[in-house]
Amino acid sequence: MRMLVARGERVRSFSRSRYPELDSLGVEQVQGDIADTKALRRAFRGVDLVFHVAAKPGVWGSLETFHRVNVEGTRNVLRACRDNGVNRLIYTSSPSVIFNGRDMAGVDESAPYPEVYLAHYPRTKAAAEQMVRNAAGGDLRTIALRPHLIWGPGDNHLVPRIIQRAHRLRQVGDGRNKVDTIYVDNAAHAHVLAAERLSARPELSGRVYFISQDEPIVLWKMVNAILAAADLPPVQRRISVPTARRLGALLEWLFRTFHLPGEPPMTRFVAEELATSHWFDIRAAQEDLGYRPLVSTEEGLRRLRHWLQDKNA
Repeated sequence: MRMLVARGERVRSFSRSRYPELDSLGVEQVQGDIADTKALRRAFRGVDLVFHVAAKPGVWGSLETFHRVNVEGTRNVLRACRDNGVNRLIYTSSPSVIFNGRDMAGVDESAPYPEVYLAHYPRTKAAAEQMVRNAAGGDLRTIALRPHLIWGPGDNHLVPRIIQRAHRLRQVGDGRNKVDTIYVDNAAHAHVLAAERLSARPELSGRVYFISQDEPIVLWKMVNAILAAADLPPVQRRISVPTARRLGALLEWLFRTFHLPGEPPMTRFVAEELATSHWFDIRAAQEDLGYRPLVSTEEGLRRLRHWLQDKNA
């Protein structure tokens, strides 16, 4: 939103809570639930561009909860766009929608959706992404972006998750698997570019794009870099991939059977994610959207460190 405000755009947000930071930016805030179609219609009045970034993330929870937000919520957003004559929608998807449990090194947007998912999040995000792509046509133009592992100052998901679990993190496998990540400013930049290009090039409507730092990094090197930014020691203990898979399956069964609170410290999906390579060819985003990272990983980590220090001061 900072980028849009800096460009002189009139910005309106729709969320369940009110945020003082957005007030300070001059963003008009509308409170509501993505399941409330009437609230969405009211929020979308007079709007010509929507960035749909709302989602239920995570690796654990009921299918109903994930479906309500990720699938039904997206259906409601699309309906509100049509009802209000919104002509552009940029949807934040995820590379996990094509994750099949095996190494994915340099794959592009032609990779198919898998037949089986090990978690509700990627399954419901895939369904939502397909709805967005299928909705392209007529007066509504859409683009879906697949940013992988967004991190940086203000992150309330990946970075806190790593820091909070620092004492019990285990390297899964041989530790050589590489992944893509994307610094938060670069993810925002890609969204703004997608909106611009979608206006100028209607033929891009219905397409999907991977976006990243364009420099695959060893997963555990990145995890340790985030821990170092928080002045925490690196991950040193290890667990084999077969052991992690068996442990994940056992813990899933225990949590489901006995209705244990929270989420399992390991699941089959997490085991596969931590043990495999998943980085992607972003040439399509470079060529069609003109995307290039604005902030390097090194600079992003420096900014993250300063933010964590200020936050904990």
